[in-house]
Formats: sequence, C-alpha cells, structure tokens
Amino acid sequence: MGLLAQAQESTVQSVTSPDGNLTLRFELGEGGAPRYSLQYKGKDVVKPSGMGFRLKDGTALVDYFRLVKASQSEKDETWKPVWGEENEIRDHHKELLVELEQTSSKRLMNIRFRVFDHALGFRYEFPQQRNLSYFVITDECTQFAMTGDHIAWWIPGDYDTQEYDYTRSRLSEIRGLMTGSITGNLSQTSFSPTGVQTALMLKSDDGLYINLHEAALVDYPCMHLDLDDKNFVFTSWLTPYPNGDKAYMQSACRTPWRTVIVSDDARDILASRVTLNLNEPCKLEDTSWIKPCKYMGVWWEMITGKSEWSYTYDAPNIHLGQTDYAKLKPHGRHGATTGNVKRYIDFASKHGFDALLVEGWNIGWEDWFGNAKDEVFDFVTPYPDFDLPGIRDYARQKGIKMIMHHETSSSIRNYERRMDEAYRFMKENGYDAVKSGYVGNIIPPGQNHYNQWHVNHYLYAVKKAAEYKIMVNAHEAVRPTGLCRTYPNLIGNESARGSEYQAFGGSKPGHTAILPFTRLIGGPMDYTPGLFENDIKKYNPNNSSWVNTTLCNQLSLYVSMSSPLQMAADLPETYERFMDAFQFIKDVEVDWDQSWYLEAEPMEYVTVARKAKGKDLWFVGGTNGEQPRISVINLNFLPAGKYVAIIYQDGKDAHYKENPQNYVISTKKVSPKTKLKIWTAAGGGYAISIRPQ
Repeated sequence: MGLLAQAQESTVQSVTSPDGNLTLRFELGEGGAPRYSLQYKGKDVVKPSGMGFRLKDGTALVDYFRLVKASQSEKDETWKPVWGEENEIRDHHKELLVELEQTSSKRLMNIRFRVFDHALGFRYEFPQQRNLSYFVITDECTQFAMTGDHIAWWIPGDYDTQEYDYTRSRLSEIRGLMTGSITGNLSQTSFSPTGVQTALMLKSDDGLYINLHEAALVDYPCMHLDLDDKNFVFTSWLTPYPNGDKAYMQSACRTPWRTVIVSDDARDILASRVTLNLNEPCKLEDTSWIKPCKYMGVWWEMITGKSEWSYTYDAPNIHLGQTDYAKLKPHGRHGATTGNVKRYIDFASKHGFDALLVEGWNIGWEDWFGNAKDEVFDFVTPYPDFDLPGIRDYARQKGIKMIMHHETSSSIRNYERRMDEAYRFMKENGYDAVKSGYVGNIIPPGQNHYNQWHVNHYLYAVKKAAEYKIMVNAHEAVRPTGLCRTYPNLIGNESARGSEYQAFGGSKPGHTAILPFTRLIGGPMDYTPGLFENDIKKYNPNNSSWVNTTLCNQLSLYVSMSSPLQMAADLPETYERFMDAFQFIKDVEVDWDQSWYLEAEPMEYVTVARKAKGKDLWFVGGTNGEQPRISVINLNFLPAGKYVAIIYQDGKDAHYKENPQNYVISTKKVSPKTKLKIWTAAGGGYAISIRPQ
C-alpha cells in the first residue's frame, strides 16, 4: 500500500445509528476531497458523494483537506413540543464531528454528522478564523449519489414556487417530463431541465424508501437538487441573489442540515422526527398564548370567483392615504362585507369553531398585483363596508377569534416598514394570528422567494410577531424546515399546492397522498381541506373547475395531514347540506398526544391514527389516491377497553369524478382487537372518530 493510500485510509470515519441499521462513512478521498456514503441494513443508500463549496474569490473548499480531529458522541433525550403529532419527541442519535483544515489555504471547515434510526443529518460549520472571515458562496457542492434509476415523486425546481402537482417517474425520465410538469403560476423561476425540489421522495428497486430534504434553514438560501441523469447523482443547487451569488457568510457560521431519511417501510418516513430534532429548542420563554385551532374563512368564495377581494371598479389605481373610497362606487361583489362576515361568525360560533379568517377586508386590492408597486397595502385601513370595530366586538361576543390577513404582494420593504404598526393594530383589535401572503414577483425586482435575503425576511416576520404574541401562518413562503420547533408561533405554512388549486383547474387525485411524504416532512401545512362541493360552477358559472376528491377524502385530511391550524374551507350553506358528514370536522381535534402510521405508500394511500392531546379520543384518517383499494387496519393502538367508532366512508358507488358526494356513516362497537376492512374509492378515503363506550 502506497503512502497516499495509507493517508486516505487513516481518514476513514464511520458512525452507526442507535439501532445499528444505518451507517454513515466519511473519508478524505483522492486529493483530500471530503466524501460521505450511507448504508441501510447493508444496502447502499448514498454512494460516495462529494462535499464542499466554491467561493466567489475563485477558490474552492472541495479538496486539499487534512483531518485535524474526529470525535464521536451520543445523545438520548426527549423534549416536549408546544403542539404537534405527539406530546413528546425522542432525540436519539450518534454524532460524528470531523474537523478539517485545507492545507493550501489553512482554512478550517468542520462537518457535523448526526445518525438517527432511519435518518442522517449533516451540516457544514466554519469556525471564526482570519483566513475565512467574510466569504461568498457561489456553489454548494454537496452531492447525493443514488444507487440506480430510482422512482421519484417530484416537482420542478423553482426559485419562487412549490405550487405544482407531483410527477411520479424514474430519475431518467425527469428531463423528458420537465416541460409538461411546469404549470402556470403568478411567480415562477425554473433553473434546470433536471432540477427538482425538496423534500424529494424516492424508492429504489430493492425496496428502500429515501427522502432528501434540509432542516433549520436560517440565513442561507433554499436548497434544490440538480440531477445528473446519466449517473443519478443529485447536487445541491442554491437559490441565488440577482447577481448570481448564493450566500453571504461571516465566520463563525454554519449551514442548514442536509437530511436523508431511509427505510424499507414507507411508514417510517412519515414517523421520522429528524427535521424537528435538528432544529434548535424553543426560544420563546412563554408559549401559553400559542393555541392550535380550527377556523373558517371568507376565502373560498373569493377563490372560486363567487365574490371578490376588491371593493370597486371605479379607481384606475390606488394611492394609500389619498384615495377616498367613500367617493367610489362599490361593485357589489365584495366578499368581506360586515353582513357577510357576521353570517360566517354566526355559523362558526354555532358549530364550535375557534376562529374566522377574513380576506379582502383592507384597502388596496383594486391594483394589488403585477404592477411592481411598492406601497400596496397599509394593513390597517378597512374598506367602507367592513366595520372592523363592530365585527371585532361581535366576534368577541360570539366567542370567535378573528384571524388577520396580510397579503404583502411580495413588496417586502413595504411590509417590513409597516410591520410593527400592523402587529400593534392586530393586538389592539383582538387578533392573535395572521395569515401572511407573498403572491407575485418579489419587490424589489430580481429577488426570489427562496434566496438568502428573503429566507431571512420570513424568519424576521416570525420573530417580530412573537414579540407581539402573534401566531403566523405564512403562505407562498419558503417551504418549512422544522423551524416551528424553535419558533412555535410559526403555526402554519402553505408552501405547496393547496386546496385553492381545486378551483384553478383541479389537482391530481393522489396529491394529498404524496404531500405527507414531501411537503409535510418540514412541518405542517395550511392545506385548507373540507371542500364538500365538487362542482365549482355552482359557486361561479364561469368557473368549470372540479374538486378531484370524494367528500370522505376531504374528511380524512384532518387526520392524515396533521396541522395545528385546520380550516373548514367550504361555504356555510354547503355544510348545511351535509350536516351529518360535517359532524366529523366539528369533532376532530388538531393537537395530539400520539400518532400511529398504519398504512403508507407514496401517492397511493396514507392511513394515520392519532390520540387527541389530553383526551380519551382517537381519530383515524385514510387518504386514498387514484386507484380504489381496501384498507385493512388494526385498532391495537387503543388501550384496553370498549369503544364506539363512528365511520365516515365512501359509498359503494363513490368516485372523485362521477359520484364524489356518495358516502356512508356507520357506528360500530370496537376494541383493541378489532380489525377493520374499509373500501376506499378512486380519489376517496375515510375518517373515523373513536371514544370510550
């Protein structure tokens, strides 16, 4: 063995997961290039893959490294989330820290690996040092070398949106399918014919389920993956600044974690808590004001086109502080009127909901989009037909909390300079939660939704909201990476193709059976389920869209897609037609003591059972994709005893296109020994509520 080979061999380090199934191997390869690989139960998951960075000064941190020190440790503790899928989470991992020095530049770079049962996380850390003080990253060179032409469930790589339907294909087929997968959006920026977004779900031919994502995205651009489709190697692709720079760094600093979740059982992907475990503990001293809730909203009627956000057609444009709405003629289609909002408040209060969202309440919607307008909204001035004090008092009398809506139109400077005033206004008027929106291209022009600058803005908004004890539900923001552990007032995100697209032409029937494997890996989604009317023409004769699910599929989502913020999205008059099925939405909880993943296959089906936090109530949601199937589940998650189950399931003739409102409700006595067989329709599903007998 030569001296070079001996030197390389001496750098090999490995660490194995607590259960012994997952093994991480690190080494310095030829030329001192850092590489890692991953095995699960003796099978290769990630082949030896490159690591490092290219910098704007023309240098690179990809080779000529020597190993200064390697150290290992183990951690096993539990922590309690403020809300979530269980009341405590175990963080059990083994850690390998490799400390490297680049011999040519004397620059220091550490790589920290954490290996959990079923998951790997690793990040780069740069100690404070004179040889690498301020630096600009132009490329991150982290690779994920796959072992073959895996099946992938993917959406196109994009700097501005995740609002795409998922495509299932082989890796080798992505290039040919890319153009067809890119559907229109109000803001989108593609970058590669083989670029895809995380969380990326994969399945190998030998039965391994693999998920690639990131955790703790702070002061750094969002990571996409660019595929070499000849060799099946993914490389990190960071969202750039307008000048092409990727990240501005100042040591001491660190990157987000890169994560790989792997198992031979798809349910383990859903059960993994690696994304949360790799985030910092909660930084809020008092969290008593953070309250999970079910809400309704004056929203779906605008989305479908039944009504509008705007107030008038008379103004060619709006000047904040100058336009006198009292002199403008209302067009009569405004949704956020005092009378209409009170109607929603009455319905929400009668049926035990916690809160009501109202969109279109504030001036500025007449010219809000597409004009590169800096001062779009002021977030404090209501339209003449929205009596904010009167609605505030009426909602309080009815026991309903109002949820504020801040659409920024992606004018970031405008929102930041008005944020304190807007949050103070909310607290003065009893609003404890805000739905923020970032629709359209970023202002100032040239910025993207997912670059470092904008990622920092999202976190700034959440931190500022915490100062006012306000919960944030951010739409069109960067996809979550577990920061809700550190800042649990980040109670919801959209950041994917939500229910609104059912009114924009529809989504694939399997969409909600893939989201738990992809978007929800980073945190809960404000998906806005509960759509009972499939034919959108009944709301707006000019909209021929169709909701591509059965009614029972909609019920299942309240359990299979866990969120501390769940909406009953349809109109009160629609729910009044289906009050027996609406009962499940009234009954289902939104915060949990424990969760069990009973069945799972990406885009085909997801079945989850959950116990309500602090209550002897259990709920099951079975969400089905496009193919009908029989779901078989054991109720052995129940404690010993006798129970009554109310089962909401597709009728025998149900179909998401042909007969979506065909459902059957039955009551059955059950026990932990009960096994249920439930037929689910194409695009269908079922929901079960269980209580002690």
